[in-house]
Amino acid sequence: MVPDISLADDLALALRAAEIADAVSLPGFQQRGFTVERKADKSEVTELDRNTELAVSNLLRSERPTYSFYGEEHGVVGPSGATLQWVVDPIDGTSNFVRGVPVWATLIALVHDGEPVLGVVSAPALGLRWWAARGLGAHHAAGPTSQPMHVSDVAELRHASASITVTESWHKVGKTTQLDVLQRGVARLRNYGDFWQHMLVAQGAVDFAIDGIGLGPYDIAAIAAIITEAGGTWSNRHGEADWRSDSLITSNGRLHSIVTNDLGGRP
Repeated sequence: MVPDISLADDLALALRAAEIADAVSLPGFQQRGFTVERKADKSEVTELDRNTELAVSNLLRSERPTYSFYGEEHGVVGPSGATLQWVVDPIDGTSNFVRGVPVWATLIALVHDGEPVLGVVSAPALGLRWWAARGLGAHHAAGPTSQPMHVSDVAELRHASASITVTESWHKVGKTTQLDVLQRGVARLRNYGDFWQHMLVAQGAVDFAIDGIGLGPYDIAAIAAIITEAGGTWSNRHGEADWRSDSLITSNGRLHSIVTNDLGGRP
């Protein structure tokens, strides 16, 4: 448990921050009038990524001045040595955002002493939101109605529904054959991509999801908190539960070792 703070209050604040993020990002997405640049790593960034992060940061830092804040676009701000840190990806799925694909979301996490304990994922163009906090359950909503969510109980690969993001990054680490075996071994395969595949795992609609290699901590922290509270398991490709990794695999828990065993060999 997390001492001396109210996760219920922090969750309510994070949900307020998600509303503010939606109010900045969704109109810009709909109006299609934003600038696009390339960052040093060649990934796309828009002015709305930055504006959304700033709006979220302003609220969270004002309401929780003793917490630090780590955003994809502006880095770490706030008190050094803070044991509590907000971790935010203002628009996860920027490439989708740029192309007009509605699969993108704001990810808001709270990390305590290095452990994600709260997560909110808000996808306004889809009209969907997911959230969880340690000991408070995991929930999802389509519009104003919300309901609890839990991972599936599928225990065999041949019965599984999977989402696998096969990118060049996996080929570079020599895992093409292993991914091919996994793809051929499941009952149903799709690539929902980015945050969405992992939220479908949390809902029990998908049994495991494999993301591309090259993620940032802000891509993982909120998802990790939600998957955990929904009863699932998450790790990097080596089977380590490290939200600062560059990869993410989520599952209902029963399938996790099956999925990670062949993918986890280094490099």
